[in-house]
Amino acid sequence: MNSDRLSELAIEALEEVKGKDIVKLDVSELTTVTDYMVVASGTSNRHVKALADAVAEKAKAADHRPTGIEGEEGSEWVLLDLGDTLVHVMLPRVREFYNLEKLWSLSPTTDRTATDG
Repeated sequence: MNSDRLSELAIEALEEVKGKDIVKLDVSELTTVTDYMVVASGTSNRHVKALADAVAEKAKAADHRPTGIEGEEGSEWVLLDLGDTLVHVMLPRVREFYNLEKLWSLSPTTDRTATDG
């Protein structure tokens, strides 16, 4: 399964369980670790866990088992490693604090001003 299809499969699973503010980031030019990051919010710890479980189940059904799942115990931020796609499911306050969308959209700035001493 190609990475674009895998990320879309994750988004479908998140939408089916009413994930909030789902964002897909193409990070293939920024890292060799993964091609896409999918970020979504859940309304409670239980909802975050249900969203992560839905992604894991849908991936398994497509014969693509998650390489790893982290954070299920507290369920404030669950990370699913699907290889070419990383899925982050978080509570809104955690998502706002870490602001992954901004972090991964940063590009080097070329307008720095050097000061002569």
